[in-house]
Amino acid sequence: MEVAKRLGVSDKSLYLWVRLSKEQQGVGSGETPAMRVEIARLKAELKRASEERDILKKAATYFAKLSG
Repeated sequence: MEVAKRLGVSDKSLYLWVRLSKEQQGVGSGETPAMRVEIARLKAELKRASEERDILKKAATYFAKLSG
């Protein structure tokens, strides 16, 4: 490959760099920047809901012991 020769690297290295760059940008997975933002938002929302659920479970256990 001409580009690899001009850069003084092997073809395999150049292909690896291109693949890694595409993965970081989400090109290979079809993931857009907007999708990454939405995924991050949903993960944060899920974390908060899970924490709230855990707090409610502990509260329910506590009050069940008090009334029992």
